[in-house]
Amino acid sequence: MIAVVGPTAAGKTALSVALAEALGGEVVNADSMQLYRGMDIGTAKITAEEARGVPHHVFDVLDVTEPADVASYQRLARDAIEAVRARGRRPILVGGSGLYVQAALDEMEFPGTDPEIRARLEAKLDRDGSAALWDRLKERDPAAADAILPSNGRRVVRALEVVELTGSFTASLPEPRAHFDAVRIGVDRDTPALDERIERRVQTMWDAGLLDEVRDLESKGLREGRTASRALGYQQVLAHFSGEYDEDEAFRLTAQGTRRFVRRQRSWFKRDGRMEWFDAADPELFAKALTRAGSEPSSPSGR
Repeated sequence: MIAVVGPTAAGKTALSVALAEALGGEVVNADSMQLYRGMDIGTAKITAEEARGVPHHVFDVLDVTEPADVASYQRLARDAIEAVRARGRRPILVGGSGLYVQAALDEMEFPGTDPEIRARLEAKLDRDGSAALWDRLKERDPAAADAILPSNGRRVVRALEVVELTGSFTASLPEPRAHFDAVRIGVDRDTPALDERIERRVQTMWDAGLLDEVRDLESKGLREGRTASRALGYQQVLAHFSGEYDEDEAFRLTAQGTRRFVRRQRSWFKRDGRMEWFDAADPELFAKALTRAGSEPSSPSGR
């Protein structure tokens, strides 16, 4: 199988569709926020026109009030991958959520939970906010904090819970060992170019009606969704609706937050030495990626 990963707005979607068309593939989603029904504009979810008839899986599986968790995603993604393979097609895992990509591709078990610890941390989250809890995580497990946005309260809570249970969230992540053989393709662009693309993408989202989308999802319980309500763009627009800041500030903070998220994505993926990186601005990108996709997988120990 193939994995196409990299930071937001680098160009993963277009490459994955082109590879699927050339290789008889089907796409499996590895973007945590594209799991949500109705969160289309703000997540840059692929449209039917962009998909060009290529089947896409593990999209639109959750309501915005439901929490997303990586263990549940792992089951969904692996079931989808096996189903694609059973049809004689080639699975192409695509996304920028590093932990979700690793959960799908590598051997990975997840620490248990403790209801009392979770309840205590969630009460602190409600009282003090996610930034304060993130500061605490930074003290306890800096590597874990570096991989999680300070605004993602639910992931911060989970990381702190694991720290209390095991001593270290980072240590609970195993050394990568493949569950599936995969050709791992990373796509990126130089920072100034990617920053410009992020600014254009946020403007496109605004022009396409992100505020209307958020307002509609708000009526369906978006504010109560611990995961969905903290998605980039959605969180900022909800705060604008609450009067915390004006629309221009919501736009600015969305672009700023996306740029910060890109740095974390790069940090996560660059740790994986099995990844082969390509410049998304290279006019020969597709040809080079197609050649790589036709070669031997990088993890012979997998399935």
